[in-house]
Amino acid sequence: MNLSNVKTPCYIIDEEKLIKNLEILQDVKQKTSCKILLAQKCFSAFAVYPLLSKYLDGTTASGLYEAKLGKEEFNGEVHVFAPAYKNDDFNEILNVADHIVFNSINQFNKYKTVAKSKNKQIGIRINPECSTQSDHAIYDPCSEGSRLGVTLKNFENNDISMLDGLHFHTLCEQNSDALKFTLNEVDNKFGRYIKNMKWLNFGGGHHITRADYDIKTLCDSIKFVQDKYGVEVYLEPGEAVALNAGYLVSEVLDIVDNKIKNLILDASAACHMPDVLEMPYRPPLKNSGLPNEKKYTYRLGGNTCLAGDVIGEYSFDNQIEIGDKLIFEDMAIYSMVKNNTFNGIPLPSIILKKTDGTFKTIKEFSYSNFKNRLS
Repeated sequence: MNLSNVKTPCYIIDEEKLIKNLEILQDVKQKTSCKILLAQKCFSAFAVYPLLSKYLDGTTASGLYEAKLGKEEFNGEVHVFAPAYKNDDFNEILNVADHIVFNSINQFNKYKTVAKSKNKQIGIRINPECSTQSDHAIYDPCSEGSRLGVTLKNFENNDISMLDGLHFHTLCEQNSDALKFTLNEVDNKFGRYIKNMKWLNFGGGHHITRADYDIKTLCDSIKFVQDKYGVEVYLEPGEAVALNAGYLVSEVLDIVDNKIKNLILDASAACHMPDVLEMPYRPPLKNSGLPNEKKYTYRLGGNTCLAGDVIGEYSFDNQIEIGDKLIFEDMAIYSMVKNNTFNGIPLPSIILKKTDGTFKTIKEFSYSNFKNRLS
């Protein structure tokens, strides 16, 4: 990429890589007849929704605003799940959503009658109490005491005659072996209920477009449910849609030498890639290596007052100079939807890299975006 005229910081969405991911997802759809939705909580750059809607069946939302965005900008179904709904929000959701999933029997009983009166498909999120991850407990909805999903004990002995489907979401950046293990628990615990449903939603967290992902096991799992219960199967990937299809380009503003050389960037972990601090994880950086793997090692940090605004340590073949541009990879997912203006740091602009190699600016931000947030 020729970045000489690109103003930093900026996110770049790579259209060619998006299409590559979408073609993989389309192949899964063709092999299984399942439906695949975009999880907007991960990626909601609606400028590319016309492209995504050629391959995907709709969107899934975590609340009212995402549901409205999916309805307005994406040509497809609108599904919504929230841990709980406010009355005013729910009345609006009824105008835009096709599927509404409840997190508890209380919420289901509260809203089921009005939802069915509006001809909505309604479901309940179940908790199979089946943890398949250990690295990031914050993302494990099956951890003990979790507030997400209805356990078998709390599901039994309730009137679910108005229920259309069940939903489970237990994975995070995982391969299909974790899905197969989870699905076995779902089948054993909730199978007698699934047989009376119209659909089963496998939720998200499926890293389908990752190079080592076992697509055959995914397809076999989908077909198992279809053949056994005759239900429609939904998947709700977020990361798989835009995995490795975006970058965050940053400029080196200064170099501070304090036993280790610190690069001060105009991009920030705290503001522009908060998962670096939340998970935590080390984002890939183009043409770099692990600390001391290459000749020159630097610590990369943002231009905020937070001492811990550190992206990580990276090594390079050549010395880094003030004014150099660095390209963080896999930045389309979660970074844009989670960014913020802490310290008044500007939001990165959003640029689309077209398949012909040209750049199109989708969105630029200014002082007014910071000012108008709070007053």
